[in-house]
This record gives sequence, C-alpha cells and structure tokens, in this order.
Amino acid sequence: VMLGESGGGSVQPGGSLTVSCATSGRDFEIYDMSWYRQAPGKHREFVASIMRNGDKRYADFVKGRFTISRDNPRNTVILQMNGLNSEDSADYYCKAQTAGINLWGQGTQVIVSS
Repeated sequence: VMLGESGGGSVQPGGSLTVSCATSGRDFEIYDMSWYRQAPGKHREFVASIMRNGDKRYADFVKGRFTISRDNPRNTVILQMNGLNSEDSADYYCKAQTAGINLWGQGTQVIVSS
C-alpha cells in the first residue's frame, strides 16, 4: 500500500481546507487511518484517526474544528479542517496502520496566514 496526500495549500485565518489521502493497493478497509502534522522545528503530532470500524478520535486542539472521514470504495481518508489558525500551519501526513505495520505518506503542506 502506498499513500499520497493532496489538498494542502494556503488559507487565511478562520478559513477551511480539506486534505485527502488516497491509497493504492488492496484491502484499504483493514487499515486504521490517521492524520498527523509536523510544524517546522516541532515534533510530529497526532491530529485525528478513524478506525476500521469507523470509530474516530481527535486531538484536543482540533475537536470541533476538524472532521475525519473515510471512503472505503475510493480507498481515501479525508480531513476537513475548519476554523484554521496560524498554529495549524504544518505538513500534514497520512498514516495507515494494521497488524503492527505503519505506512506513511509524503505529506501535504498547509499554511494559514493573512
């Protein structure tokens, strides 16, 4: 399975952006999917996850603003981001996890600036 993020870009504070992660290969539905982000000079941090059974989890700093979803027929996981602020500026990475295997995408950059 290979992962490819898209949808990053620049947005003004308070704006919205949607990033997507498309996966190649088979059996997308067996993977737990997550989004992480890494800002310059900072560690990579957890943002949101959606399990195989649809359960979702969010970091406290995005609750109520971000929504994660998955489209199994399209092998895609989506992160809808609303109410963006400058602290959300980072490279956003998609992760697929199953049976102890972690797969990462190359990331997509999100810049929140006026």
